Amino acid sequence: MVDQLDTAYAQPGHYWLTDETEHERALAHLTSGSAYQLTLYDDSARYVLTASPTGVPS
Repeated sequence: MVDQLDTAYAQPGHYWLTDETEHERALAHLTSGSAYQLTLYDDSARYVLTASPTGVPS
């Protein structure tokens, strides 16, 4: 999805891909039963990516 955004808007998504601290935070959310959410923006839209543990409603 990040590759679909213009370069300036894609930067946070590219950074997220290599951010080990944020990956640990996401894992902590998921293992505790909570959903994890990442929001990216461009000029006209907001993209919300959500991961939920199996069996937990989003």
